[in-house]
Amino acid sequence: MSEFEELYREHADAAGDAEIAGRYRRRADAFGAKVAAVGEDQWDNPSPCEKWTARDVVQHIVDMHEVMLRPLGRAPSPAPGVAEDPVAAFRAARADVEAVLADPVLSARECDTPSGRLTALQHIDQVVSQDLPLHGWDLAKATGQDDTIDPADVEAALAGVGAIPEETMRMLRTPGAFGPGVEVFGPEVRVGADASAQDRLLGFIGRDPRWRP
Repeated sequence: MSEFEELYREHADAAGDAEIAGRYRRRADAFGAKVAAVGEDQWDNPSPCEKWTARDVVQHIVDMHEVMLRPLGRAPSPAPGVAEDPVAAFRAARADVEAVLADPVLSARECDTPSGRLTALQHIDQVVSQDLPLHGWDLAKATGQDDTIDPADVEAALAGVGAIPEETMRMLRTPGAFGPGVEVFGPEVRVGADASAQDRLLGFIGRDPRWRP
């Protein structure tokens, strides 16, 4: 087990199942509100993620929800696709993950992940739950919404990325290291010494806080 895995598991154990589920719901609420606020003429807007439109950001989040189900042998529930109805697609994906969080047997089931062997609960908390605030920023920037990330999520994310060993971080910044087409973090974007915690986080994971469409 890597140092990062040990730190994450200690955090997850301390947090408790209810707190992890509640954290996911809070983040999904915020992301869902941003999806619902996108104008019909904004879905093709460029996003801070190179080559992604606003619709692509939502597609990625929906896809990552499906990734949480695969190790459990579960498939997404029938729902409209993101191309047809992004709001309905996200709501359905969210419901599938919340069904896992609400099931003590499913949420405790261990599965193999790129970060090691985790319970489904830990996998959701470590991956898709953490994705929601960051890609919520992408969607907000693409569509002119409030791009403020919850300070609690900024603090948690800064602590998390700060604990990642340098070798692991190099892999996270290497396109394809975790599978074909998978890019986790981009090259670090330097920000000023007086930058806010949010801007420092965004720069560290490869986003330019000053990005504009």
